[in-house]
Amino acid sequence: MDPVRLDVPTPSRAYAVTIGDGLLDRVGAMLDAIAAPARRIVVSSPLVWRLHGEQLSRAVTVAEPILVPDGERFKQLSTVSRIYDALVRASVDRATTIITFGGGVIGDMAGFAAATYLRGISLVHVPTTLLAQVDSAIGGKVGVNHALGKNLIGAFYQPDAVVIDPLVLGTLPRREFRAGLYEVIKYGMTSSAPLFERVARDRKAIFGRAIESLMPIISESCRIKGEVVAADEREAGPRRILNFGHTAGHALEAVTRYRRFRHGEAVGYGMLVAAELAQARGALAASDRQALAGVIASLGPLPPIADLSAASILEAIQHDKKIVAGTLHFVLPTAIGATAIVDDVTARELIGALRKVGTGK
Repeated sequence: MDPVRLDVPTPSRAYAVTIGDGLLDRVGAMLDAIAAPARRIVVSSPLVWRLHGEQLSRAVTVAEPILVPDGERFKQLSTVSRIYDALVRASVDRATTIITFGGGVIGDMAGFAAATYLRGISLVHVPTTLLAQVDSAIGGKVGVNHALGKNLIGAFYQPDAVVIDPLVLGTLPRREFRAGLYEVIKYGMTSSAPLFERVARDRKAIFGRAIESLMPIISESCRIKGEVVAADEREAGPRRILNFGHTAGHALEAVTRYRRFRHGEAVGYGMLVAAELAQARGALAASDRQALAGVIASLGPLPPIADLSAASILEAIQHDKKIVAGTLHFVLPTAIGATAIVDDVTARELIGALRKVGTGK
């Protein structure tokens, strides 16, 4: 299939997201075309480098990669310090491009290193998970977790390019692939009923990972996020819709110390919580809530939450970075393809919705 190019014209930097099968073999030429600094340093994980490093090395002239552990529990300043150490040892200067090559955690950590090392050096994302391809590689959010909350330490730092090759998803474990689909569902619920319906209708073909099934859902998700980010780079207003499912989702990750859930799985639960809240308020039809719950259930089982207390999750939500001046901004669905941002969700409502989706008392 022909590659798809989506332009993301943010105030701080305009860049292109390019999606196409086989693009991994063209990364070097694509970076040359945008005049990215010629010295290129890859930051990846041991697993991704073992699976795909040889192919990337044929396309890009790089020195020894910087390999750091993957997974939310490693997404912390101590891991970023390892990246800084490697950059200093390699005498990296500003005429250098950092290429992130992995999932969302690698992109967030290496992106934060790029944003802060020498006060900012060139950054290119080459995401290798579905979640990173449809969400985290686009928009310029980089950073790490804190023990008390998700992504509390970070920056807005746009890349110079995002290069997405869906063919690398062929090696992605089914659970990781499914985790990315929850983010696709998020985009369907917030902005595109046809995208939501495509996932519900074509999930068997999507799980088969044929390029003709992957290209439409990746491209549409990227288009939605790119447009939202271009309109509101620093989340002052409209970009908040991208937090749908993330308020309760981030809290679930925090209370389980980032060890039980893949990020997308936690977002799956978070969307269910938001839908329960919206239906209880009369803002969402029961049929739409049921459709969301049905498509989430159809993808496969989510990790158990019955042992988690609603009170502990509510406590974690109090540390959410979406609280501004003491007010929590919560994204509620109003229909499939539409949302509203409210600032009056009460603790009682949250407790009730959390219990509805299966948490303990």
